[in-house]
Amino acid sequence: VLSDSDLGSPEHYKRSLGTEGGRSLWGCTEDPVSTSPNRMLNLSKKRMSSTGMIQMQTSMGGLVAIPLILSKELCLQHDLLTQSHLISTIFFVSGICTLLQVLFGVRLPIIQGGTFSFLTPTLAMLSLPKWKCPAWTENATLVNASSPEFIEVWQTRMREVQGAIIVTSCFQIFVGFSGLIGFLMRFIGPLTIAPTITLVALPLFDSAGDKAGQHWGIAFMTVFFIVLFSQYLKNVPVPLPSYRRGKKCHFSPIYIFQIFPVLLGLSMSWLLCYVLTVTDVLPTDPTAYGHLARTDTHGDVLSQAPWFRLPYPGQWGMPTVSLAGIFGILAGVISSMLESMGDYYACARLSGAPPPPKHAINRGIGVEGIGCLLAGAWGTGNGTTSYSENVGALGITKVGSRMVIIAGACAMLLSGVFGKVGAVLASIPTPVIGGLFLVMFGIITAVGISNLQYTDMNSSRNIFIFGFSVFAGLTVPNWANKNNTLLETEIIQLDQVIQVLLTTGMFVGGVLGFILDNTIPGTQEERGLLAWKHSHKGEVDNSQLISKVYDLPFGIGTKYCAVSWFRYLPACPKKLLGGKKMDELKAAGQDSSVNASLERDSEIGADTRI
Repeated sequence: VLSDSDLGSPEHYKRSLGTEGGRSLWGCTEDPVSTSPNRMLNLSKKRMSSTGMIQMQTSMGGLVAIPLILSKELCLQHDLLTQSHLISTIFFVSGICTLLQVLFGVRLPIIQGGTFSFLTPTLAMLSLPKWKCPAWTENATLVNASSPEFIEVWQTRMREVQGAIIVTSCFQIFVGFSGLIGFLMRFIGPLTIAPTITLVALPLFDSAGDKAGQHWGIAFMTVFFIVLFSQYLKNVPVPLPSYRRGKKCHFSPIYIFQIFPVLLGLSMSWLLCYVLTVTDVLPTDPTAYGHLARTDTHGDVLSQAPWFRLPYPGQWGMPTVSLAGIFGILAGVISSMLESMGDYYACARLSGAPPPPKHAINRGIGVEGIGCLLAGAWGTGNGTTSYSENVGALGITKVGSRMVIIAGACAMLLSGVFGKVGAVLASIPTPVIGGLFLVMFGIITAVGISNLQYTDMNSSRNIFIFGFSVFAGLTVPNWANKNNTLLETEIIQLDQVIQVLLTTGMFVGGVLGFILDNTIPGTQEERGLLAWKHSHKGEVDNSQLISKVYDLPFGIGTKYCAVSWFRYLPACPKKLLGGKKMDELKAAGQDSSVNASLERDSEIGADTRI
């Protein structure tokens, strides 16, 4: 558990994420005495559970969006019950992966969940002629979700996705635990990462438009509520009743709009759709515009879904493997690793921990690979990565505790076991989901572009590299989709590999950015490499505190399995000490952390109370 007071000041949070608001960023009700630097975080079970629920609900948007986007390409657009099973499965696996990451991975309080980096290559793979859905699956009257023929149609596609994810996850495991990620980062800079992440979301405009276009009024109402809560009302506290020893029952101001903007926005739009359904304002004719905004069109899934359903590996059958899928998903794996590394540093800054050392980063990337392997085995149709939105939630809740994230992971596991939870999320009206996609994909695009802040954008070199990479990443896939016959080599496997790679915009843009950035002459400062490395450096090298935060848990390497060759492994600390010596170093690290926090607070002179 990291010290609650080590989360940094509001100014520190502002510098880290560029968020304005000073004192209003904090959602903590303690006074400075209870959060003094010489006391460890002492969370009650009630608060730990509630904060863990906050972390889970913050990640809910991404966890729900991915299965709903995949459902069309998996021929499941008219099988809501299976969609609910996919949602439950991704919740369950995300809980397992979060526990692994917090306990044995990078060991920071960070949530794991589905990644949009895998989504683009997966859609490209499923768009191959071999995997296009039969015409009869697009007609709801012809689909019998329980028929063996229909089950075989969608499960063969899911097994193909599973196999590709399992194989490529082995590459991520190797890169992480071998320490190869450090070598790769010498050649990968902002001008490679920016077009890659930008092109994760841009090709999904068609999916967002289709869902929002079912009723643009409801979709824009969803956007309005999310923007209202997340941007205009984020600094407005809501007094809520709370209890604490000493103060007993009292009202505490909580920044609920900043914590739950997506959940509140979806709930308000969903309620509006229910009112319009009850009053028959929305059309009852299935062919009429706006019918899918009705809440009763998805009503059967709630009664059909079981109360309890335990996801298990291989639940959709034995995974299959193809070269096309492997090469396509590989681009998503690389993008996911780069994104996660940035999340590790941001999470360390917000939780008051020192920057993660190389062995912790290697371990985190390796454990994410293990998480992708589990996701492929369970059949989520996706991999796992670190969630940036949950990193931001650390600054809002002012609780940088591993136990809170563990509580959130347990909540994910329970949500995956209770079948009705997935059914409720699968029954959200289509245009409401479309409005969520408009906001979510726009933010992902902006996150990719924000990496350019490290480069000199007054340089014509950098402008050319980024602009050309992004535009080519949109143009080449569009042409390849329309002219796939011109790419045929009469070797089926090679044709599929070429088709998937050229129709994956993030691969095209990322490769072009990588080649141009490393071949066109430019200084380290111009390319943004100096600012990029500087942003990932710590101000103080405190080996005792680093050991305290990032060493392996349960005494592994110190009390148990303390063999000398451990220090040569890239994922293990270089110096492994045992017994009393480690306890002394931990105590020294705690004292130095206390002094650093006191000095920082005295310099800033900020009161972090609400």
